[in-house]
Amino acid sequence: MSNKHPNLLTPSIGLGCMNLSHAYGSPVAEEEAVKALHEAFDMGYRHFDTATLYGGGKNELLVGKSLKHLRNELFLASKCGMAIVDGKKEINGRPDNIRQQCENSLKRLGVEHIDLYYLHRKDPNVAIEESVGALNDLVQEGKIGAIGLSEVSAETLRKAHTEAPITALQSEYSLWTRNPEIATLEATKELGVTFVAFSPLARGYLTGAVKSAEELEQGDIRLNMPRFNSEHYPSNLALLNDFIGMANEIGCTPAQLALAWVLHQGDHVVAIPGTRFVKHMNDNLSATDVKLSESQLSDLNNMINQTNVSGTRYNDAQQKEIDTEEF
Repeated sequence: MSNKHPNLLTPSIGLGCMNLSHAYGSPVAEEEAVKALHEAFDMGYRHFDTATLYGGGKNELLVGKSLKHLRNELFLASKCGMAIVDGKKEINGRPDNIRQQCENSLKRLGVEHIDLYYLHRKDPNVAIEESVGALNDLVQEGKIGAIGLSEVSAETLRKAHTEAPITALQSEYSLWTRNPEIATLEATKELGVTFVAFSPLARGYLTGAVKSAEELEQGDIRLNMPRFNSEHYPSNLALLNDFIGMANEIGCTPAQLALAWVLHQGDHVVAIPGTRFVKHMNDNLSATDVKLSESQLSDLNNMINQTNVSGTRYNDAQQKEIDTEEF
């Protein structure tokens, strides 16, 4: 990685770009999305995260169109191993597929080098060492700067790390998804791997903006997530009262409080909240200014956690795609 590029850890909040093209209702109009990414850079974002999967490649095209002229001033992350093939999501960690997807990512992004390239999901039919070996070949060739893994267990991380250095592990982490606390948060710290928290705002739940699943647009992935359904979401909403009260007391937004909690979990932790709105990008980036005391952190840990959140984070089909530890 060129010394001109910002470090993955600076600033400690990056931008998850998926929401602009994928998974949360209708994609944002291209002109509006390009403008949003330009404004994100201008306000201070330097770490931008995309993937082959998002929008069937359209998100990488969008990020490339918006930011390739700023290439030497930003940290660019993308992912391989999970893609839309013939209209269906496919997990494929074979070396030949990883290589082809990397070539396609480079082309869509309009760059010669991706700073951090993740295996988006572990392929259950391919040894992790084999997939990581292919990624390491791409490092040696200068096509990627570093290797990342997404939604894998501490055991898988350790196996992978013996094959080649792993720079980052990305997993869902927030007050309502504590799975990394079982093993991966500690394993990443021990191995010198950056932990990248995606969905640190609990897919909008912790902002207080989502009052019910009925508000969500058709095609929104949250409609298939148990925690958001009518059986579980009312109970989860009730947990927010004290949380929002603490945010008001501190003088920050609920989103900033949620992000501050994540960042306080370790010096090796960064967060990549995703949003479709510039005002939220600005709000999220300012969360680095929120400092929490030990008693505040303790109170937050008790307010919302794996024992009182209702419902599983994924449905059965989604759960089969991941390799993370479960409570």
